[in-house]
Amino acid sequence: MEHMMRSIWKGHIRFSLVTIPVRIYNAIETSENIKFNQLHRECNGRVGYDKKCKKCQQSLATADIVKGYEYEPDQYVVFEDSDFEKVKLKSTKVIEIEGFVDVNEVHPMLFESPYYAGPDGDVAAKSYSLLCQALKETGRVGVGKVILRDREDVVLLSPHEQGMALYRLRYPEEIRKITDVPQVDKLDTADKEQLKLARSLVDSMARPLAEIELKDNYKSAMKEIIDAKVAGKEIISMEEEPKPAVDIMTALRESIELAKSSKKGMVTATGKATKEETAKVAKETKSKKKKAG
Repeated sequence: MEHMMRSIWKGHIRFSLVTIPVRIYNAIETSENIKFNQLHRECNGRVGYDKKCKKCQQSLATADIVKGYEYEPDQYVVFEDSDFEKVKLKSTKVIEIEGFVDVNEVHPMLFESPYYAGPDGDVAAKSYSLLCQALKETGRVGVGKVILRDREDVVLLSPHEQGMALYRLRYPEEIRKITDVPQVDKLDTADKEQLKLARSLVDSMARPLAEIELKDNYKSAMKEIIDAKVAGKEIISMEEEPKPAVDIMTALRESIELAKSSKKGMVTATGKATKEETAKVAKETKSKKKKAG
């Protein structure tokens, strides 16, 4: 039986006078995450979450808890649910697109949570498809706002394969300055010879993202330990031996050689060669023919 996604939000995407009914879905699969429970060491009993007041130590029910904003040390202004409803903002069921920008203008640091946006009904599917294709052809993405969970979020609407993705964005003022990182503002200009070798190493290691294994090895290793513990087996740890520090120039040269030999090995394994290697072989073959002639 095919697994069907359940929507977490239903509303409209609106830009200018165009309105598209949509449903929003979680794009991240969380069911495979490994979760641990807190246990009492002596009897393996589950440890409960006690809602206790830190001031009077009284155990509290949900109805006894309110939200408070600390405007001065230990001085709070209390908010009830009815107070949040009084916040004057536009409809909570509309993703209001403010404009369309070049995708390269949005810094990766701003991206937070990814979701999928899908059409809500057959009629919506036509306008949804039209917007998706228009974004693909123009290389632009929609940036706007929506109210989710009692706050107004900035969102980005982007074409994704045959559909569209919706990203919750951070506000620019939330991003801390890189210059606040110690020593970053005191970096010297790189040595020319070292930079030349570093660029050669980067070029020699260039490859499509699809060829790089993006896999959670920690999760796999943790599952092995869990299986071993369940089976009552002894767990053997593997420690990597620390490698001696190498001079940067030596390390760069050796890394370039390693990358080159690794590429040659890949060609042998796949039977495919790069354009440069094909051209090199053709040149050598031509040279041999001339000598033979």
